[in-house]
Amino acid sequence: MLNITQEFKTEALKQLLEQRQNFTGSDAAFAKQWGLNSAVFSRLKNGETANLIRDTQWLAIGRELGLSLNEKKLKTTRTDVLTLLEEDVTFCQQYAKSRMFIDDSEIGKTVAARYLAKTLKNCFYIDASQAKTKQLFVRLIAKTIGIDHDGRYADVKANIKYYLKMLPNPMVIIDEAGDLEYKAFLEIKEFWNATENACGWYLIGADSLLALFEKGIRNKKVGFRETFSRFSSNFTKATPNNLPDKVIFYRKLITDVLQGNSVPQTKITEVVKACLKQDESGNISGLRRAESLLILTA
Repeated sequence: MLNITQEFKTEALKQLLEQRQNFTGSDAAFAKQWGLNSAVFSRLKNGETANLIRDTQWLAIGRELGLSLNEKKLKTTRTDVLTLLEEDVTFCQQYAKSRMFIDDSEIGKTVAARYLAKTLKNCFYIDASQAKTKQLFVRLIAKTIGIDHDGRYADVKANIKYYLKMLPNPMVIIDEAGDLEYKAFLEIKEFWNATENACGWYLIGADSLLALFEKGIRNKKVGFRETFSRFSSNFTKATPNNLPDKVIFYRKLITDVLQGNSVPQTKITEVVKACLKQDESGNISGLRRAESLLILTA
């Protein structure tokens, strides 16, 4: 049986209350985001932690906050990818616009997106890989923004549109957007239409998202060209296309993250060299490989 320590609960509560400062909705709405009863959240705000919620709930909260039960996880570091994402997202939030970020895996897109959702007011992170169908996707959005997600599907959808138009400068980041099923993907266009000039939207993905758009537009499938247009008919990309520039990019990216985590320079040199070694297909590795190498060589 997993034993959640008091130290873990204290840190989770601390970060949870910090998150509350970045949400302008009610305590009740915030509690719903985290699967908590509003009365329980009120007691948590007063510093109580004993016997209020189950350990499984603490674990779920910790997972959403990015807390780790061990010290092996790399902490978030300022990188070129984070800066680029931050510039895009803050623009979209300020002006209620929509953009996309489509790039290689292992460059820290998800870490950056989660960080922004934790630090910007009314900024919500959706992991589409965990909710690929239309029903799951829409209900996850509802839960994430803090409204009832268990009612009639049509009501949940209508409430999302209404609530996003009521919040000041809301921002919705949809990560792993390429994992969505076709009918779920179409809901993005509907939400965009309903919240135009009131809510910022940002799609993040890798090859699968680009392939989804290219195939949908090529086959003239309903919704794809319109959605691509609504998201500026273009996408942001940090990674260079040619190999020499890509090697320079990855070297700096991995070095920035490892230095930000106080890894000794000799170890950084060793890990970077291993990550930049090309495989049989000519590919090089990124941050996941770097993290694994740190564990293996510890």
